[in-house]
Amino acid sequence: MTPGDPISSERTLTHRAKAIIIRPKEEWPVVEAEPRTTKELFTGYAMILAAIGPVCQLIGGQLFGFGALGVTYRPSLVGALIQAIISYGLSLVGIFILALIVNALAPTFNSVANKANAFKLVIYSSTAAWLAGIFFLIPSLGFLAIVSLYSFFLLYTGLPVLMKTPEQKVMPYLISTIVASIVLFLLVGAVIGAITASFVNLGSGYEDKIEGEMTVPGMGKVDLGKLSAASAQMEVAAKKMENATKSGESTAIPAATLQALLPANIGRFARTEVESSSMAAGAHASARYEAGDDNLRVEVTDMAIAGAFAGLGAALNVQSNKETATGYERTQTVDGRIVSEQWDKESREGKYMTTLANRFMIEASGKVAKVDELKAAVNAIGPDKLAALAKN
Repeated sequence: MTPGDPISSERTLTHRAKAIIIRPKEEWPVVEAEPRTTKELFTGYAMILAAIGPVCQLIGGQLFGFGALGVTYRPSLVGALIQAIISYGLSLVGIFILALIVNALAPTFNSVANKANAFKLVIYSSTAAWLAGIFFLIPSLGFLAIVSLYSFFLLYTGLPVLMKTPEQKVMPYLISTIVASIVLFLLVGAVIGAITASFVNLGSGYEDKIEGEMTVPGMGKVDLGKLSAASAQMEVAAKKMENATKSGESTAIPAATLQALLPANIGRFARTEVESSSMAAGAHASARYEAGDDNLRVEVTDMAIAGAFAGLGAALNVQSNKETATGYERTQTVDGRIVSEQWDKESREGKYMTTLANRFMIEASGKVAKVDELKAAVNAIGPDKLAALAKN
């Protein structure tokens, strides 16, 4: 194989998939040395292997149906085909976004940001997950797809080679990447369901506007109208992201603007330090405040285009609650915003976070007299000012 040639032949694809699964530590240096373009990686590898799961699920569902508790359900061919196509397309979009996230996180973990290597890492480490899709050919064996978790091990072995991650930073970098991949997986699943329902209704002669509620075990009621609206927002966001990537322009509010929102004093607390940073896909500013032995940190994050995903929170009706002997942890959806609150009365430590305008995230955490001081710190940032910035 000549360096630079597209990864197009079946033999080459099979050889790479086998090598990355069986001997990843030896294969990653080979991968790094190959001058592959993102287009070559997608057309010659990702687009082929990513089709395994959707195609097998489509065929398996039509041949065997899906069963549970003695009940078998066989989806309509049109609905199953639409779902397979959407699942396939969005999985590739998810890979693209995850690669960008991995590259953006690199400096945080003392690694070397390299977009080409980030795409190689994410695409080739996904091999195990894609190959595991073969089990969906027989729905009753779908649980065996758990072997796809091997992809996380591939990530673990690939980070030091492709992103030059120091040994002590590999695990936190991996954990951050896993969290991002799980979030993307959940979002893709939600969008697939919403868009599939929209297409099926359209094909059945109904309006494609989705309304009403659906009860999901373990989650509660899902507002389908809000889910559909969130999907539309994400579609617009994806287009903006594509345009921003082509133009090289930042879609985030300047970090200095966010930093200026952090006041010198919040109640009895005085600011002792402040910092900010930004990149094309977002910006962040934070400040530390102290009052005697108490302290708190306030952070403001502009998720920019990616903030459109936050709109799913209202649709999915995020709710959780945990009580302990000395405190609690709560997450809920309030007026379309995700609000998370933690408090321990014994240590007097807590955290209060809220999203705003499907774009910003404001968080206050630290050791304070009562949780109300954390809520006041969040309000001190000026939610109305942030909302106004989102409209500009």
